[in-house]
Amino acid sequence: MQIIPVIDIRSGVVMRARAGARDSYRPIASPLAATSAPVDVVAGFLTLHPFERIYIADLDAIEGSGDNSREIGALTERFPSLRFMVDAGAASCDWRGAARIDCVIGSESLHDSAFLQAAQHDPNIVLSLDFRDEVFLGPDALHECTKQWPRQVIVMTLTRVGVGAGPDVARVSQIIERAGDRRVFAAGGVRDADDLERLQAIGAAGALVATALHDGALTRADLDRFASEHKKREP
Repeated sequence: MQIIPVIDIRSGVVMRARAGARDSYRPIASPLAATSAPVDVVAGFLTLHPFERIYIADLDAIEGSGDNSREIGALTERFPSLRFMVDAGAASCDWRGAARIDCVIGSESLHDSAFLQAAQHDPNIVLSLDFRDEVFLGPDALHECTKQWPRQVIVMTLTRVGVGAGPDVARVSQIIERAGDRRVFAAGGVRDADDLERLQAIGAAGALVATALHDGALTRADLDRFASEHKKREP
């Protein structure tokens, strides 16, 4: 299972996400980083483990109030060994073709699936199926028609983010069953290694994690173990 750290950026600062209530997000204070600057937080993650991918939510772009493209560009320059998954809302497609960037198309930002249909065979496109509790955020047809899904799919339960609720194992399992041979990643609610083991057992390709890293609930030993198992499972 691949563990992917998450940073949510607003106005150039990493925020602590909680339950998808973006209006209440505040700059993060983490023992891993001296400041809430994106470069410091990512560097802090790398003191725990040599992660290969980082997920970035550009909150300003998602909310249609500017963007953090300068900060994201700085991260790609500062960390040339990392690959970044970037969710910039409707502007995610602007990152298509950029080096070492996978464009995350969040269902909550889609009014229809026309762009996704055109890009679904691009290996650098990732679909995020976004949920708020039991409600799917996005076009119903996108949730129902798996033929429109690209090779990588995230199951994002926003209301579980940062609140210690545990991952939405049942929903992730349902999506995995429908996804065929696509890689499915869980996002929202991971608390510790036990949660990761539950997700691994149902076939999740990976998990997006933030709070459990900042709070120390996932240790270096945990991360090394899952990384070792991930490499063994790679074709």
